[in-house]
Amino acid sequence: MKLFQQLLVAPAALGLLAPVAASAAELNINGVSDYAASSEQVTSISQFSDVYPTDWAYQALNNLIERYGCVAGYPNGTYRGNRAMTRFEAAALLNACLDRVTEVTDELKRLMAEFEKELAILKGRVDGLEARVGELEATQFSTTTKLKGQTTFVMGATTAGGDSQDNTAFKKTGAGGADAYNQAFGAFSFNYDQRLAFNTSFTGKDKLYARLRAGNFTKKKNAFGGEGVNLTALDVATDSGDGVTENNVVGLDRLYYKFPVGKEFTVIAGAIARNTESLALWPSVYNKGGAKILDWTALMGTSGVYNKETGQLIGAYWKQKVKKGSNAFSVSVNYVADDKNGNTSNSASGGFMTSNSEASFLAQLGYGGPQWGLAFAYRYGQCDSGNGYRRGTEFAKNGDWNNPCTYTNTNGDTVRSGSSSNSYALNAYWQPKNAGFIPSVSLGWGINQTTTDNKKDGSAVTSQSWMAGLKWDDVFLKGNDLGFAFGQPTFATGLEGGDTPYDGNYVFELYYNFQVTDNIAITPAVFYLSRPMGQYTSNLVQDGNGYDGTFNVFGGLIQTTFKF
Repeated sequence: MKLFQQLLVAPAALGLLAPVAASAAELNINGVSDYAASSEQVTSISQFSDVYPTDWAYQALNNLIERYGCVAGYPNGTYRGNRAMTRFEAAALLNACLDRVTEVTDELKRLMAEFEKELAILKGRVDGLEARVGELEATQFSTTTKLKGQTTFVMGATTAGGDSQDNTAFKKTGAGGADAYNQAFGAFSFNYDQRLAFNTSFTGKDKLYARLRAGNFTKKKNAFGGEGVNLTALDVATDSGDGVTENNVVGLDRLYYKFPVGKEFTVIAGAIARNTESLALWPSVYNKGGAKILDWTALMGTSGVYNKETGQLIGAYWKQKVKKGSNAFSVSVNYVADDKNGNTSNSASGGFMTSNSEASFLAQLGYGGPQWGLAFAYRYGQCDSGNGYRRGTEFAKNGDWNNPCTYTNTNGDTVRSGSSSNSYALNAYWQPKNAGFIPSVSLGWGINQTTTDNKKDGSAVTSQSWMAGLKWDDVFLKGNDLGFAFGQPTFATGLEGGDTPYDGNYVFELYYNFQVTDNIAITPAVFYLSRPMGQYTSNLVQDGNGYDGTFNVFGGLIQTTFKF
């Protein structure tokens, strides 16, 4: 109320304080008496016969009359706006304003008394908000960085079935069979994966990304980490051992900077970055909003191209600027030198963009939007041979013919193998506009070709893979998802020497993602691998003749994810 009074009284007060230009002799007493406020309140500017819409102060005077009624004129219906004001006239104007202020004050007092309880509650809330804002400002982490975290618990086990040999040692070649596998990798385990991500932006459009990670999927001992057979590896599995401590060591596993160039281009550079995370389009919706279980299904079944190569990366992508919700073309390219090589200075054993970088070059052409999309991708693998395919049968991925960059020749010298791979993938997805009985569909098919100077008869030179993923949204409850995927991970289709491979294997995965809260999800899942050893399964036949061996792996787990 004080501010309101000041605004009303200020013009009149200034008139009272201003020097009086007219002397007593010049004072027109009759004019002053004429200015005495009339008994009728001025309610419209039209009551003044000498005020016109063309006057420069017309609107201001009109607002004073309509809002406050704080205007006094002469009884003869004139305002005399161009005439100098005397102190007596100022006193009359001030009196009219004060009368009006008194009326407003009484009304406000009545309203304040009527809403006294509500005003007290609002005051308490405002005071509480001010205290909380002050506390947040005093304890805020950063004005440019946001911290996000994800904790994943995995409880479960795997078990193998099929033939067994007397040899109890389970090796990559399948020696020992089901009994040996169950002894080495069949126990129930409780594992975790912890991620803390720091997202920093300096312009609002760029991003500096750093992530800390720790886990206890101990290497060479844990089936969910891909030991025994690599296809049992989970997407979340990590072992943060440092060579001394086997696990539970926090390490930096991502560090890159992404920034826009113009409206449609984005550039990425990172000291620790991944090729699959540097794409304009991810051509699958199988895991979108749901859960990621097996590493192979999370890579759309085409792990020969989308192989999660991580290391020193430079990349860029272009994405067509279109209306929100529309399909757009995109082109993505990136180069990654393996983390064991790209950060060294010795060109004979590594370096960035050298012949020993063990690098991957990935290019993708995509067209997609919220409902459907497709992509064609190509990856060149330097010195990775079958190991660069990430997931597949043990024969296609880990054969003794796979010598990444060098091998020992017949003279005992270590020489370059000249091995490389060319992988191609075609992926597509479609999802209904509304959740219902019809699921989303994600499809992937890939083919790989390997070349090496270290050729051996019977080694794989071509391989393929494919997958189909179905996902139903809002199953039983809104926010819960049911996913089912099946296909064949990378398996040999052509061998050196022309022999016919017998390397087939099928994978089945089923999960139900129960969203307990916005931050907690519980996902029971099962998977089955029909023949993960591929052609090595024949080694389980004691006489070594034919391909009659059997070996399969079944897994079950409960994955609980906390996001904050």
